[in-house]
Amino acid sequence: MPNKKQLIALILAELIKKHQQAIDAANDAHAAAVDDQSVAETQYDTLAIEASYLAEGQSRRVIEFQHAIDAYKKLNTVEFDSDDVISLGALVQLSADLMRNSWFFIGPAAAGFRCQLGPESITVITPKSPMGMALLGKQQDDDITVMIGSNKLEDYIATLK
Repeated sequence: MPNKKQLIALILAELIKKHQQAIDAANDAHAAAVDDQSVAETQYDTLAIEASYLAEGQSRRVIEFQHAIDAYKKLNTVEFDSDDVISLGALVQLSADLMRNSWFFIGPAAAGFRCQLGPESITVITPKSPMGMALLGKQQDDDITVMIGSNKLEDYIATLK
C-alpha cells in the first residue's frame, strides 16, 4: 500500500520545482519585454507586445503552481477504509490495476503526475477529470463506467485507502 505522506512529499517536490521554473520563465519573459532590443522600430514590430503577453502568461503559471502547492500543504491525509466514500485524498485501485499494482490518487491539483512509490505506480487525478468524477462518492466494490475519449472503461473499485 502506498504511503500518502511520501506521495504528497513527491508531488510537492515536483510542484515546487515547476513553480521555480515558472518564476524563472516569467522573469526572463519580463526582462525580454522591457529590453532595449524589444523597442518597436515600426508600427508592425510587435516583439515587445508579444514578450509582455508571454510574461503575463508565465506570471499566471507561477500563481497556479503556488495555489497547487498551498492546496497540497493543506490536504488532510486521512486513511480511507472500505466503508468510506471516495473523496479528495483517496488512493483508489481498480480491479484491472491489481496485477500491475497501479493506483489513482485524487488530489487537488497536479493532474497527470505519475510516480513510482516502491512497487506501486501512482497517477494523480483531480475531481474534475473523467476518472475523478466517476470515482467521487463511490465506495469500495462499486462499479464504475468512464468514457475516456471514445473508449468506455467499465471496472469496479477493488481497493480504497
